[in-house]
Amino acid sequence: MRNVVLTSIFCALVSTSALAQTSTTSPMPAPNAPADANAPLPGANSFTEGQAKSRLEANGYSNVGGLKKDDNGVWKGTATHSGAQVNVSVDYRGNITRN
Repeated sequence: MRNVVLTSIFCALVSTSALAQTSTTSPMPAPNAPADANAPLPGANSFTEGQAKSRLEANGYSNVGGLKKDDNGVWKGTATHSGAQVNVSVDYRGNITRN
């Protein structure tokens, strides 16, 4: 009986550690991190419009407006940065790019 319990515990630990190693999500870059080289990246965007706007504002953009999610899952709109009106994008990883 003792061997059965020990074997069960061992199998549970091994299977749990295997699950912890598999991840299908990409980490979100830090708020002021440079964008990925190929950004904006297409993908299923889980950001709400408000979250995309907040991310832009946290990176120095103001007067954020007109945000619309395109067919690639990228939020696109306009904002002011350093006194200039610019077109901006926020992809599913949180990368911010100017168009």
